[in-house]
Amino acid sequence: MLNVVIFGAPGSGKGTQSERIVAKYGLNHISTGDVLRAEIKNGTELGKTAKGYIDQGQLIPDELMIDILASVFDSFGESKGVIFDGFPRTIAQAEALKKMLSERGQEVSVMLDLDVPEDELMTRLIKRGQDSGRADDNEETIKKRLQVYHSQTAPLIDWYKNEKKYRHIKGLGTMEGIFADICDAIESV
Repeated sequence: MLNVVIFGAPGSGKGTQSERIVAKYGLNHISTGDVLRAEIKNGTELGKTAKGYIDQGQLIPDELMIDILASVFDSFGESKGVIFDGFPRTIAQAEALKKMLSERGQEVSVMLDLDVPEDELMTRLIKRGQDSGRADDNEETIKKRLQVYHSQTAPLIDWYKNEKKYRHIKGLGTMEGIFADICDAIESV
């Protein structure tokens, strides 16, 4: 199985490139935000527990998030692999993901880091906010989100480098050029 972690700051193109990877390689896509919304909407036990944390304005504990991801992962049955979008975000989550996959005889095949300069991220996110009306795509909120991203992710990059899973992807250029670099990285594993 091909298990891909796609990584990048808000506005780096993770969602767009994830769709292309899914289409080309036939992988299942796990977006933590989508998964949480679905679990809550479907009223599952995990969803009810998660909603309790969200309603209190708290982050969902890593153990609960891993239980939810394991449930979704297991639901795929026979699969060519999975792309993890938005998870892990911390070293503890990366370790928990490694353990969960290992228990299933699996591992992360590659971690793709979509690297985009901060000024370009600001431009993209502000434009996305104008186009989509997303309230969280304003300059002040974007700056906070990028600070959180950088403070949490710098250690993860080194963690995946130590695991020999890290691939740097230059996130500037045409979508086709970026996707070609992603394909090269995936096909090198």
